[in-house]
Amino acid sequence: MNRILLNYIIKGFLKNFFLVLSIAYFFGIILNLFEEIEFFKNMNVSFYIPFFLTIIFIPSMIIKLLPFIIFISSMVFMIKLRNSKDLLTLKIFGYSNIKIFFILALLSFFLGWIILVMINPVTSGMSTFYEKTKSNYSKDIDHLINFNRNGLWIKEELLDKKRIISASRPEGYNLIDLKIYHLDKNSSLIEKIMAKEANIKNNNWKLNDVTRLFLKDDILHKEKFENYEIESIYNYNKINNLFKNFDTLSFFEIVTNKKNLIERGYDEFFLNESKHKMLSLPFFLFFMTALASIFTMNTLKKDDNFRLTLIGLIVCVITFYLKDLSLALGQTERIPIILAIWSPIIALSFFSFIGILQINEK
Repeated sequence: MNRILLNYIIKGFLKNFFLVLSIAYFFGIILNLFEEIEFFKNMNVSFYIPFFLTIIFIPSMIIKLLPFIIFISSMVFMIKLRNSKDLLTLKIFGYSNIKIFFILALLSFFLGWIILVMINPVTSGMSTFYEKTKSNYSKDIDHLINFNRNGLWIKEELLDKKRIISASRPEGYNLIDLKIYHLDKNSSLIEKIMAKEANIKNNNWKLNDVTRLFLKDDILHKEKFENYEIESIYNYNKINNLFKNFDTLSFFEIVTNKKNLIERGYDEFFLNESKHKMLSLPFFLFFMTALASIFTMNTLKKDDNFRLTLIGLIVCVITFYLKDLSLALGQTERIPIILAIWSPIIALSFFSFIGILQINEK
């Protein structure tokens, strides 16, 4: 009998989870499809392209919404359980509130790990395909900057000339072994600037140990400078943001290939941020299920359903707001990024511990 009841709880919870997941996916398609159509409206492409891109983009967005989805799923399942009097039946057969909670919370925890280990690599591959496909149609600056095995390459369109920049590698705010080519409108070389390194923290780049080669009266001239400055439309944050879409990186890749990713130009700070955000997902799902349990198992009155659901949703929104606030503090280095990611979960764990003790007495 216990095994039958356990299967009933697990199947009922998973059924509601996949139902809420499907609804979220459906609304995600509708909302993002308008954005993709707007992007492609002036291009000669079929409806298939924006629709296909929407389908492969939404899964990565759904993973970000999983804590909210698991909270709604848990609340819906437990309200149904309570309204149908099945909760009383389960208690008769030895399933206390806290036992039901742990079954659902541990199931959410394992779902988080399954998604992290098995689903996340698939969604990261889909996001990579999405980015590459969309960049082929993009007329924005995305296609003017690239990082490959030959280093960093940047192209700038200035008022009266073109600028091509190459660097062997980035190191913090600096670009190492910098070469800058200035070309006229006919793509003829005006000058070449070589620098040992350049600080690109701001748009005003500061170059060190500089050699400048330029043509004057068809004669090649050479100048040397200890320090040299150029104005660019790019700075560290702008360049870094172009490589900051960590939806294209899986948890497994970040953990096992971190050194190579840093060598390819990914910022170590944001790699650590992404790793801990992914690692915190199963724990976040666990405690969001705890929140849902606390709000739904405190009473058996049916007329409390709307009030509890409303309060639960408000608390859920506040939780997400505080989570984003904490993350913003970490990203601006007001607090350590790891503390910023894990502090909301630690706070939820204390709140859940007190709440679970209360519902166990019901």
